[in-house]
Amino acid sequence: MTDTMRAVVLDAPGSPEALEIRDLPVPTPEPGWVLIRIKAFGLNRSELHTRLGLAEGVTFPRVLGIEATGVVAACPGGEFVPGQQVVTMMGGMGRQFDGGYAEYTCVPADQVIPFNSELDWATLGAVPEMLQTAHGSLTVGLDGQAGHSILIRGGTSSVGMATAILAKQRGMTVFSTTRDPARAASLTGIGVDHVIIDDGDVATQVRAIASSGVDTALELVGTPTLPDTLRSVRVHGVVCFTGMLSNEWLVRDFYPIGYLPQGVRLTAYGGEAGDLPAAVLQDYLDAAAAGDVVVPLDRAYAFDEIVEAHRALEHGHGSGKLVVTV
Repeated sequence: MTDTMRAVVLDAPGSPEALEIRDLPVPTPEPGWVLIRIKAFGLNRSELHTRLGLAEGVTFPRVLGIEATGVVAACPGGEFVPGQQVVTMMGGMGRQFDGGYAEYTCVPADQVIPFNSELDWATLGAVPEMLQTAHGSLTVGLDGQAGHSILIRGGTSSVGMATAILAKQRGMTVFSTTRDPARAASLTGIGVDHVIIDDGDVATQVRAIASSGVDTALELVGTPTLPDTLRSVRVHGVVCFTGMLSNEWLVRDFYPIGYLPQGVRLTAYGGEAGDLPAAVLQDYLDAAAAGDVVVPLDRAYAFDEIVEAHRALEHGHGSGKLVVTV
């Protein structure tokens, strides 16, 4: 192992061109921390928010990246064996300390999850944060059960597609939205039962199929669509606010009685690595290897293409996750 590594550094908020590849010292792990040799990392809206200066609690210069996939390079506390395949996410990565946009990252051992898989690194790199968010939203946020129906607002996002896959595995009926009719096939291809073309009035379309409303709904677009999503849900149904694809997450002049439909429950999910059990990760990867589920990967970029990748992240892209291989 060399003493230096390549890393993507952001000195201050700015355009994609503000992301610069530099040589930095390889971090030295202390007991309780793990040094990971990164093989791939996914791109997330969270990192876009940080790059644009919208994230709180970030100090600069900073190596972005709230997740990474790779192998253990060093673990002085003995929690993991060098060479073990692992993923890591959240816990302050890319904000309070340097994250996954690098050849190595050093993170607390309690946010490292082991796995074993022969899937390619680009596919593996698409999974961690996407699966954690989808699984946590479905279980913690919504308590989705077999026989329930779910509306996924922002269905062609990577988290939306992963949630649809997990929901179908649970025996749920899935309604999923897209603003682009051309993307409908990508949703039916993963088992979505009802594709809703988002014209701003999703509730009317949903209730034309389920007259009382759906049992649960996952909001991934943000506060602009939240009122319509709430109107799509039955009395005593649950809406989980998880995503902010619109970059809007505040409800101004919030008046609960006027904003919330009577009897509809609103919750939220943020999530950490601890919300993704190792068994859930391994089962998903095994199912993907067997061809039983699809990992919604849109495109893999080379490390040197980080600026181009962030342009795609900012301006929108196809269905699925953007990944950078290292």
